[in-house]
Amino acid sequence: MTKHILSFILLSLTVFGCQEKTLTVEQVIATNDLSQLRTTRANLGAQHQALSQDLADLDRAIGKLDQSEKLSLVTAMVVQPERFEHFVQVQGDVATKQNIVLYPQFSGQLKKLHVVVGDEVKEGAVLATLDDNGLSQQLNQLKVQEALAKTTFERQEKLWAQNIGSELQFLQAKTQYEAQKSLTQQLSQQLEKTQIIAPFDGTIDAVLAEAGTVVSAGVSPVFRLVNLSNMYLKADVPESYLSEVVAGKKVMVDFPVLGLKVASKVRSVGRYINPGNRTFSIEVDLPKQTSQIKPNLTAQIQINDYTSEQALLVPQSVISENAAGQQYVYTTFYDQEREQSTALKRIVVTGKTEGDFVEILEGIQAGDTVISEGARSVKDGQAISILKTESNE
Repeated sequence: MTKHILSFILLSLTVFGCQEKTLTVEQVIATNDLSQLRTTRANLGAQHQALSQDLADLDRAIGKLDQSEKLSLVTAMVVQPERFEHFVQVQGDVATKQNIVLYPQFSGQLKKLHVVVGDEVKEGAVLATLDDNGLSQQLNQLKVQEALAKTTFERQEKLWAQNIGSELQFLQAKTQYEAQKSLTQQLSQQLEKTQIIAPFDGTIDAVLAEAGTVVSAGVSPVFRLVNLSNMYLKADVPESYLSEVVAGKKVMVDFPVLGLKVASKVRSVGRYINPGNRTFSIEVDLPKQTSQIKPNLTAQIQINDYTSEQALLVPQSVISENAAGQQYVYTTFYDQEREQSTALKRIVVTGKTEGDFVEILEGIQAGDTVISEGARSVKDGQAISILKTESNE
């Protein structure tokens, strides 16, 4: 800057020195000659314009030769189309359709436990037996009486077929047998309730009572039985994503406690909007081989709600916003006249954000070079020095 000022002063002194051989400006003004005043003014204006052009030429030459001139140092990236996936994140819990607590159907003393925690059991297996309070003896007696009633009925039936005896005797024997048979069945069913039976294949997750304790029907819990072969995640999703989150959508599931991530998909979407929180429910499949996953475990579910195969992405850090609320980035432009790279402000329209990157919908095109590092320290039209240019491919 000091060089430019000194050059301008020296040139000015030279011009005015030449004029002193004729008339100085003061002398021209003193003449009060309008024509001469205008002529002198035009000559000085032409000289000023010529000096300004010379100064600009000198500045460009100095810029090329003077490596100490300070330029904004930046790095840039060439923006190319790439695949972009956006995910909405919700919290979910692991659930299973087969996770129940088993209660006795008969009140009495818990006589014997046939399983312990961790046992694998099959459907129909006897898990525990209760004291039947003499029901088995009563059943044996009823079976004896039923057998006698059956024999009597069969004999009366044969006699009646031969027209021997009365019809009344036959009907009485038949009624007696059927009544005795019904009583035996009722007591047999009652006795079956003294056993706790596995309703499905699964694992004994907990034993909630000890042998010898007295339990009440439908009140005292005895076992927790779970089947982990068909676990799934359940979650609530805001209704604003109703059109994007559908069955079959790709999902990434993160279990922070386990440090485990698994890929899956949405298997079903609820048809009901909860009026309390304006959400709808979804279910997500879980791989069967993940033995670490347990019911009620919390997970972070990332659902792919938007995909673009030809997206233009830039880091969030390069986007700024002006006072009017418009977002903009700086691209690089090579000024042929100045023979220098410059920064060019571009107003952009942004789309969705995923991680550190933002999709640009309008404002830049594929192949544009966007200033990345140093974008916050440049201005529109400012000369820059590009240290490195990278590609987002």
